[in-house]
Amino acid sequence: MKEQARYVRQLAIPEIGNKGQALLKASKVLIIGAGGLGSPVALYLAAAGIGILGILDHDRVSTSNFNRQILYEETDQGKLKVDAAANRLRKQNSHIQIDVYPERISRENYSRALEIVGRYDIVVDACDNMATRYLVSDITEELSLPFVYGAMEGFCGYVSVFNDTTVCRRFRNVWPEEGQELPHEIPAMGVTAGIIGCLQANEVIKRICGFGESLAGKLLTVDLSKMEFHVISI
Repeated sequence: MKEQARYVRQLAIPEIGNKGQALLKASKVLIIGAGGLGSPVALYLAAAGIGILGILDHDRVSTSNFNRQILYEETDQGKLKVDAAANRLRKQNSHIQIDVYPERISRENYSRALEIVGRYDIVVDACDNMATRYLVSDITEELSLPFVYGAMEGFCGYVSVFNDTTVCRRFRNVWPEEGQELPHEIPAMGVTAGIIGCLQANEVIKRICGFGESLAGKLLTVDLSKMEFHVISI
């Protein structure tokens, strides 16, 4: 009954209802990166009632995170992000399971990365380096898992869904070669991270519940300085 009361407004949405809520509770989602994008993704998926939420990030909370990484408080400074995030999310929703992975995945530990990713149904790319992004793309393709992509810089961002079973588009169809690494300090507005992360969370919920039009086979581009949203076919 407590869960029913928690999700009563969500259950009233015809596209979700009891069936969709049961699907959310039975789902397992891995978020790779617990920063600017991972924060809103984790908060809204936890609020929606995702049954098992995995968070992978090796980093610790620092002062420069606070303008956009809304999972954290000043008292979390110096803590592992996954631990601080799990603490916050468990307080937000005690009915879900939070799994944490305080580590970095790479080509060197490919088998470990494959093992972790293989535990989940959907993977959300919320990382901030291209090497990890290509690795996640390759692993999810190998495992035939949907890969919800998001990226942002300043007031601009991108969202898409790759490895969809109905629209077979890969991350490498859009970005074929591993180019230069992103700069260490990417210009980042908190509101941009929030909007892009929310859009990623929405794609996850739509896919699990089976409603709406997916961004599979498309790339959504966002420019908040001009309030322009464009959907490009891949």
